[in-house]
Amino acid sequence: MDDVRAVMDAAGCERAALLGVSEGGPLCALFAATYPKRTRALVLYGTYARWLQADDYPIGMAHDEWEAMLAELKAGWGGPAALQWYAPSLKDDPLTQQMWGGFLRSGASPGAGIALLRMNEQTDLRHVLPAIRVPTLVLHRNGDRLIGAALGRLLAERIPDAKWVELPGDDHLPWVGNGGEDICIETQEFLTGVRSLADADRTLATLMLTDIVGSTERVFEIGDHRWRELLIRHNDAVRRELLRFRGNEINTTGDGFLALFDGPGRAIRCAQAITAAARVLGIEIRVGVHTGECELIGADVGGIAVHIAARVCAEAAPSEVLVSRMVKDLVAGSGIRFEDRGRHALKGIPGEVDLYAAPS
Repeated sequence: MDDVRAVMDAAGCERAALLGVSEGGPLCALFAATYPKRTRALVLYGTYARWLQADDYPIGMAHDEWEAMLAELKAGWGGPAALQWYAPSLKDDPLTQQMWGGFLRSGASPGAGIALLRMNEQTDLRHVLPAIRVPTLVLHRNGDRLIGAALGRLLAERIPDAKWVELPGDDHLPWVGNGGEDICIETQEFLTGVRSLADADRTLATLMLTDIVGSTERVFEIGDHRWRELLIRHNDAVRRELLRFRGNEINTTGDGFLALFDGPGRAIRCAQAITAAARVLGIEIRVGVHTGECELIGADVGGIAVHIAARVCAEAAPSEVLVSRMVKDLVAGSGIRFEDRGRHALKGIPGEVDLYAAPS
């Protein structure tokens, strides 16, 4: 609490709205009870007053399950350990496993991580909750495996006049699922009285769409089993490069990927790296890259820009990265080399579009 107060003082912030996530919840709740004049509002997500079961607290996590989770984390720190508690919907996803391992390694050593969890094990704030007298919003996913929804409901019941909002989903990590959009929307409405529209958010972004050349013929050539193995290796290679170049996987199309980037230069270099990785696997892919205004709908993306990226991809030759004129113009001065592929009439797109290849 002293750290929170010190940061507020340094920033000249007399009153703040506090958002407490997971083990940050008890800290924010205690601050709100202790310093109500400095707390404008309190928002709690996926958190608790006490985490583990006690004789008078049957709703907490069972001790045997708790110890099993700690043992798995200690043994597998730096890998996909305990993802089935933190993000069960993505526990088998290779990219998520890689990112989670890096998250753990960057956050703490195995010993420090377990010590932090042991400290959280001792936290019990139940007696403090009735003393919280600031506007409070309690958010919780109804299927949260790590911190059950019953723990969030207890907070809402014991904090005077708290608002309870139960969100769908099984994941504990706030950014998993729809990217935390529902948490942001509920928080914004609670703090400002204005609710953002969740169904349409437009932004300028770069789209990369990939496609394996001759995939149907290759299946007949090598058989279903070998094709599945090859496809898994291809998907792993694509996701490695997306992670490396900060691309956001939107969806897969069976034998291709649609990804979103915040910069066209990274999208092109990612596409070149994926093309090279595919050749090592003995396959060829075609890639289309286009920058345009996209409509973000939850974790999905829509709009004419997606259709243009797909049409650009369809025009690409095997092992070719093909980009629209918009992409080429935006990376001027980056050192990326282009070859003119002329003007093309893209199916379903009015007019003609200038296309350029970006050879490795």
